[in-house]
Amino acid sequence: MTVVATWIDVIAASSDEKQRYQQYKLRKQQLPSGHRAAVDAIERYLVYRGVITSGATLLTLLDDLVTLFDECAVDDVPVRAIVGEEPVAFAESLLDNYAEGQWIAKERRRLTQAIAGIVTGVPQT
Repeated sequence: MTVVATWIDVIAASSDEKQRYQQYKLRKQQLPSGHRAAVDAIERYLVYRGVITSGATLLTLLDDLVTLFDECAVDDVPVRAIVGEEPVAFAESLLDNYAEGQWIAKERRRLTQAIAGIVTGVPQT
């Protein structure tokens, strides 16, 4: 998937991260075609959603995603049973598990600190 490869090249901080991505791609290629196509579709959504700003976090998410689909494939679990009737909700739920790698995590901390400063009268920096 060209879009992801380009994106990975931009955010990967080290050759180790690029190697992890290559390992992920190999694992994904070993999935049955339907499961692989589903992972491709979810991966595309996640990349275009664009909320993860850390290469390490993205790689952890992708590793976990391919592991889930691999385990389900071994157990003959169909794709629909994995993602449910709402694939977008599945992808969004997956993203929720990786909030620290999203740009919004910093803003959430900033908001919490700002309110704490207002309440206590001690400005937060």
